[in-house]
Amino acid sequence: MKIGIIGTGNMGTILVESFVDSKAISPSNLYITNRTIHKAENLKLKYPLIHICEEIPELIQQCDLIFLCVKPLDFYPLLTKYKDLFTKEKCLVSITSPVSVEQLSSIVSCSCVRAIPSITNRASAGVSLLTFSVSCDENWRRSIKELLSNISIPLEIDQNITRVASDIVSCGPAFFSYLTQAFIDAAVKTTSIDASTATILAGEMLVGLGELLKKGYYTLPTLQEKVCVKGGITGEGIKVLENELGAVFENIFLATHEKFKEDVEVVTKQFNA
Repeated sequence: MKIGIIGTGNMGTILVESFVDSKAISPSNLYITNRTIHKAENLKLKYPLIHICEEIPELIQQCDLIFLCVKPLDFYPLLTKYKDLFTKEKCLVSITSPVSVEQLSSIVSCSCVRAIPSITNRASAGVSLLTFSVSCDENWRRSIKELLSNISIPLEIDQNITRVASDIVSCGPAFFSYLTQAFIDAAVKTTSIDASTATILAGEMLVGLGELLKKGYYTLPTLQEKVCVKGGITGEGIKVLENELGAVFENIFLATHEKFKEDVEVVTKQFNA
């Protein structure tokens, strides 16, 4: 199977690297293109057997499975321009949340899938979120799940939780990276620890926390109970978190959903034009 990736920005590049390094795809079966072609050329330097297509039509014609990794507002003009090339036997995969599989299917005749990845997939970890169009061929459903299982845990979700699921899976690593960096900066500012040591300790703590949860030794609440000895130091820290965090996470979800609503409205106007 020949796989194409249109758009080699952050997530397009992560998909290329994840698929190749996990051996899910042979580089010789991978075709890539990008509006700024040097970004695609940088990937070919790393994986010489990858094919670079100068133009989008060349890639679509060459490939069976096409990942569309462009900005939401670029979907409609691209699909309407090249809709005749997305023939029935092909499969189109979108990685963006504001564009629904129904909107994709309203323009192209091939099977359509939305697969929202996470940066954690670069380490063959985390979840990828799947939504299939009603008309998506059953063989493509199986093939997509099998492909993504090489780099993630593929999870099929309902349309109505797309944004919150994306916030947790896809945006979550950035949110918790920000919090961890603030945690490190505060340690350096208020104590004699240096930034390098604090960064190593915090990073290893996160890795260890992930392993504890992954292996099922603790749930999040029971882990807190085990560490938080009554009258101990950890408990004092938890009190500060309880007092200071307030509605910060609720406000995060409200903000991301508001932005999502704006994007959906603009995309919907395009598709309904």
